[in-house]
Amino acid sequence: MNEQLDQIELVRRAQSGNKECLDQLAEQARGRLHTYVYRLTQQEELSQEIVQESLFEMCKVLGKLKKADRFWPWLHGIAMNKLRRYYRTERTQRNLAAASLSQKGSQRDRQDGLERLVGEELKEIIWSAMKKLRTQHKAVLIMRCYDGMAYADIAEAMGGSEFGTRMLFLRAKRALQRELCRNGFGKGSLLAALLVFGKMTAPSEAAAAQISVTAAATKVGVLAGVATLATTKTAIVSFTAAGALTIGTVATTSGPWHRAEEPAPTVSNPQAIAPFDWSSDAEEEYRYYFPKGPRGPMMLRARSGAVGDASSRQVLQNARANYFFSDNAVYINNHRMWADDLSVFRIPTDPPAMTEFLYEVEGGPKGPEPVTARGNGLLVIAARDRGDDNNRPLAIHHLNILDEDFFQGDWPAAARTYDQRDPMHRRGWTYFRIQGKINGQDVWGTGRVPFVAYTSQSYSPWLRLQAGSVTVVDTFQDAYVSKSSSSRLGTYRGGSFFKGLLRPWEGLHTIDTVRRDAAEQRIGFETRHTPGSPTAQVGFDCGDIRLVYTIDLKTDVIDEITFVTSQGDQGNLKFSYLQSVEGVGEEFVRPTRPWSETTSSHDSPGMLWLVRLLDASLE
Repeated sequence: MNEQLDQIELVRRAQSGNKECLDQLAEQARGRLHTYVYRLTQQEELSQEIVQESLFEMCKVLGKLKKADRFWPWLHGIAMNKLRRYYRTERTQRNLAAASLSQKGSQRDRQDGLERLVGEELKEIIWSAMKKLRTQHKAVLIMRCYDGMAYADIAEAMGGSEFGTRMLFLRAKRALQRELCRNGFGKGSLLAALLVFGKMTAPSEAAAAQISVTAAATKVGVLAGVATLATTKTAIVSFTAAGALTIGTVATTSGPWHRAEEPAPTVSNPQAIAPFDWSSDAEEEYRYYFPKGPRGPMMLRARSGAVGDASSRQVLQNARANYFFSDNAVYINNHRMWADDLSVFRIPTDPPAMTEFLYEVEGGPKGPEPVTARGNGLLVIAARDRGDDNNRPLAIHHLNILDEDFFQGDWPAAARTYDQRDPMHRRGWTYFRIQGKINGQDVWGTGRVPFVAYTSQSYSPWLRLQAGSVTVVDTFQDAYVSKSSSSRLGTYRGGSFFKGLLRPWEGLHTIDTVRRDAAEQRIGFETRHTPGSPTAQVGFDCGDIRLVYTIDLKTDVIDEITFVTSQGDQGNLKFSYLQSVEGVGEEFVRPTRPWSETTSSHDSPGMLWLVRLLDASLE
């Protein structure tokens, strides 16, 4: 019987009530668990406490373990949960300074006899680098590199998916490499640093001599991992990358956001990531996630520049907010990302006709190669690395990816956080008013707009616009046009009258939303922006009518739409947004569909509904 089977049999007998086997199992677990937890905490006293609590829990609930061969992932999970609970208590903060002092003596004790293995200065740098990593990063490194656990077992221990665990391991490596680079280590130092840390934290000199970390253990194998997923319920829908695709993200640390006490520093262009430019050798990476498929809201994590470089910029736009990370600072912004050169943001799931039209209008690079994948939970990863000619995107289905670490808003513990949002963006939604004139008639309207996907369910978008005798209503479930002189109700697909307007909850900046709406209907446009100005203007040529949008880039909203006809007639719609919604009245009651004797259904006019409103042809 091999060692693994002996272990399984020991677990089974302990579960059946054999006290001798339970004691033997606990003794075996104590040594391995102590090394694991000490490497996580780098604090001796805390490690002993967590191990003791974990062993007590193990003995208490061992009977609930359904598969004896999953004992070690199960036990690692218990220890991880104990440690998480510890870090959440107030006692952690009170004892932090004392623990820091006590661990130094413990560290020196463990280093007895190891002085010949590596210089003191090098050990301190590596120790400090590991100390700065978040707990989840250290956990995945330890289980993979020192315990030799498979990604599936680590995922089980940490309560995540195998795909998410691979990505977490990759980010952990990048985080450690970045800390090492800050201390003058080259990119090839990662394996050596892991080896040294393993020896430093071994329970004895003899155990340290047995430590080895292979290059194979540190390989993530993203494509191989995705291929593995193809045999499970998480299936590949499109796999166009034939070679290695290097994926990397910002190093992160979980925990609540802490606002900086001082004002946010001035950052050069802290809102953009360079668009894909295949003629360039810059490193870029984009992860697009569509929970409800490509036609629904899009979440984004993007990076420009090599990880660890001072010029590297990273963006996270998830269901709750828009984050920008640069120079060890996180900025929470009103606005979503836009391109440095104000070119239209391209997405791999774009229809080919739209991509071609945007190329005709703007020229420049066409962006990442398209994917044809569809369906809910679609994740598309596109990356370009210097010297790699194979940069085709890949697409998979992953229904719970927003729960994965790499789509959470967490950053290095040392990073300062600056929440730059105004009250309505912090709330996540607001009401707005529209006022103006069309064809010499007064126009007024109200509406509600969610700024992020998270609030779009509870505070769904709606619009009510009155232009003379014409009433336009859109609740995204229902859209219609009525005229006071007629009992006929013209109905449209929900959302039709938000075309050409802001839809920030869908995941794109307003300047991109309206231009992409135009591209869908092959409407030409031009974009103008004066450097330093908070607004940009976009002009659309719609036959004899020209629409000019003024867009606030930082607030990510439309300020005004003006209409100019070939005969010189003009009109405008001005938008205002409520920072506070306290005390609003019936003006902002969500509209309901009126009763009508007859109805007629129409195809969505796209953003041309604004033109039809002007020439009185909207029915």
